Amino acid sequence: MLVRLILGLLITVAGLAFAARRAAWLAKLIRSGQPDEKRSDVMAVRAKTHLAEVFGQRKLLKWSVPGLAHLFTFWGFVILGSVYVEAYGALFDHDFHIPLIGHWAVLGFLQDFIAVAVLVSLAVFAVIRIRQAPERKERASRFFGSHTGGAWLILFMIFNVIWTMFLFRGASAAVGVFPYESGAWVSLGVGELLEPLGTSVTEPLETVGLLLHIGVMLAFLSIVLYSKHLHIFLAPVNVTAKRLPDALGPLLPMESGGKPIDFEDPGEDDTFGRGKIEDFTWKGMLDFATCTECGRCQSQCPAWNTGKPLSPKLLIMDLRDHLFEKAPYILDGKEAPEERPLVGTKEDFGVIDPDVLWSCTTCGACVEQCPVDIEHVDHVVDMRRYQVMIESAFPSELGVLFKNLETKGNPWGQNNSDRLAWTKDLGFEVPIFDGELADDVEYVYWVGCAGAFDDNARKTVRATAELLHLAGVKYTILGTDESCTGDPARRSGNEFLFQMLAQQTVETLNAVFEGREPGTRKIVTTCPHCLNTLGREYPQLDGHYEVLHHTQLLNRLVRAGKLTPVKPVDAGPVTYHDPCYLGRHNKVYEPPRELVGATGATLSEMPRHADRSLCCGAGGARMWMEEQIGKRINLERVDEALGTDAETIVTGCPFCRVMLNDGLVQRQSEKRGENVTVRDVSQLLLESVRERDRTATEI
Repeated sequence: MLVRLILGLLITVAGLAFAARRAAWLAKLIRSGQPDEKRSDVMAVRAKTHLAEVFGQRKLLKWSVPGLAHLFTFWGFVILGSVYVEAYGALFDHDFHIPLIGHWAVLGFLQDFIAVAVLVSLAVFAVIRIRQAPERKERASRFFGSHTGGAWLILFMIFNVIWTMFLFRGASAAVGVFPYESGAWVSLGVGELLEPLGTSVTEPLETVGLLLHIGVMLAFLSIVLYSKHLHIFLAPVNVTAKRLPDALGPLLPMESGGKPIDFEDPGEDDTFGRGKIEDFTWKGMLDFATCTECGRCQSQCPAWNTGKPLSPKLLIMDLRDHLFEKAPYILDGKEAPEERPLVGTKEDFGVIDPDVLWSCTTCGACVEQCPVDIEHVDHVVDMRRYQVMIESAFPSELGVLFKNLETKGNPWGQNNSDRLAWTKDLGFEVPIFDGELADDVEYVYWVGCAGAFDDNARKTVRATAELLHLAGVKYTILGTDESCTGDPARRSGNEFLFQMLAQQTVETLNAVFEGREPGTRKIVTTCPHCLNTLGREYPQLDGHYEVLHHTQLLNRLVRAGKLTPVKPVDAGPVTYHDPCYLGRHNKVYEPPRELVGATGATLSEMPRHADRSLCCGAGGARMWMEEQIGKRINLERVDEALGTDAETIVTGCPFCRVMLNDGLVQRQSEKRGENVTVRDVSQLLLESVRERDRTATEI
C-alpha cells in the first residue's frame, strides 16, 4: 500500500509539473496578444453560450454521426473524472469511495456506460478517419493537411484510459474493495472474470491497474498540451470568449492597443490591421492555439472546394505554427533575427500566400461550422487591412474599385445622376425624398448601387417597388442622395475608404430620420450586403436603424393579407440559393422560402443550402476581382442548381444574381440548362399577385 502510494504521488508530481510548465508558457504567450476589450459582455449570456456549445456540443451535433461520437467522448472526460477521484482515493485508502454518492449504483452504471460509449465512439472516429484518409481522397478529405498521426495517437491514448480503467475497477471488484455492489455492469463483469485467479494475483493486479490508469492520464495530459489537441482545454475558453451572438455579420472596428483608431487623427503608434503575428489580439492567438484541425471549415469553404489555395484550417494552422515559432522572441521582448513577412509568396518566405488571402469570399461558412468558434473572417480581413493600407499590396482590380468608390460613390463607376434610371416607365410614381420625411412614411427604401446600376438588379428593385405600391406601403427612396455603404471597401481591407463612405451615409440617414425615435427608423433593402452594413455595422458609427431585407417585409405583407397571390407562378420547379450575407451572416432563411411557397412554386433544395449554402463567389469584394485559379465558384454553384432539375434559380441578392446568371450563361453556351432562368424572389411574387386580367408591367 505504501509503495503504490509513493509511486502514485511521484508520477503525479512529475506529470503535473511537466504539464504546468507548458500550460504557463501557453498562457503567457496568449496574453502577449493585443488587448481586446470587446469580450467583456454580460457573463450570464456567455455562460449560456458556454453551456450550449461546450456541454451541449451544439455545433458538433450538426454533423450527426461524428457529432454524437464527440458528444459521448466529451461527456466521457467529464463523467470519468469521478473515476480518477476514486483512483486517487484508493492510493490512500483501499476501501475509498466518494462521500455521499460513492456507493450509488446509478453512478457506477453511468461510469461504465459512458466508458463503453467512448469505446464505440473511438471505433466511429477510426472508421471516419480511414474513409476520409487524405492519402486516398487528397483535397476532398477534410483532414487534408492535418496532423493525422497525432490524431491516431490521441485515439490510442483514450483507448488506454478506458482499458486501464476497467482493469483497475475489475481487479478492485475481484479483491472486494470496489465501491459498487451493482450498476457498474462492465467493471463487475471483469471482476467476475478475474476472481478465479485468486487474491495473490488480483491484489497486485489492482495496484498495477491503478498506477497504469493514473500514469496514462498524466501522459495523456502532457501529450494534449504539446499537440493540436490543446482544444480539449482551450475550446471552452475560446467558446466563452467568442463574439456574441457569433462572429458573423458585422466586422470589428479597427483598434490599436485595444482602443479604436481615430481615422481623422490617427496616432503615430497606431497599427493598421495585422502586419506581423504579434499584432493579433489575445483572442486571435487563442483562436490559433485552439484549432482542432478537424477540417469542417475546409470542407465547407467555397474557395477550397473549387481548387483555390485557401483552406481556413490551413490558414489558422500556419498562423499557429508561426506564432509558436516566434514565441521565444515574443516572450523575451526581442526582435526575431530574420522576420518572415506575414503575407508573402514562398520566394519571400511568407507565412500566408497572397493568393490564399485574396481567395476568401468572407462567406462565413468556416465560422459557421467551426466547433470551437474560431473567427477566421476577422483574421483574413485584418491581414487585408494591413496589406491595403500599409503595404499597398492588393489585386490590381481593387485599384479600379477603390477609385470608383472614392470618385463616383459606387463600385460601377457610374454617374450618380443615373441612380433614378430604374424608376422610369413603372406605371406609378416612386416617391423620392424631398428634404423632409413625412409622418406616414414607414420605410426608407435603400436601393443600393447594384439596384441602381446593374440591369438584372434593377428588375429586382422594380418588382419590389411595385409590390410595395400594391400593398399600400408608404416608403420613400433617397435617389441621388444615396451612396455606397462601403461594404466592398471594408471587406477588401480598405477601412479608411469604408469610414469615409460610411460616415457620409450615416450623416445622410441621420438627417433623413431626424426627430424620429430609433424604433421608427426603418429601412428596407434588396441587397443583403447593404442590409448587413446599414443594420449591423453602422451602429459602430452612431447610425442606428432597423433594417429589413425585402423578402422579410414582403413575407410580412403576404401574411397580413396586404399582398395576396392569386395564381400559381409560371416558373416550373424552383431551387433557392441562400445569399451568404442574408443567410449565414444575418440568419434569414425562412422568409424567402415562405414567399416561394406562397407563389405556388415547387421548391427543390440544393444539397448545400441554408447554413451550409455554397457561396456564389461575389463576397469579400471578389465581385470585382478576376477568378484565375481553379474552377469558378459561380460555375460550381450553378452546376449544383442544375443538378436539381429546376427551371428557375431564385435568390435574394443582386450580387448572387449576377454571379449565378453569368455562370448560367456559360453553361447554356455549352448546351446545359438552356430552359433555366435566374430570378429574384420578388419577381416570382409579383407575377403571382398580379390580377389575371391586368396587363403586366415589363420588369
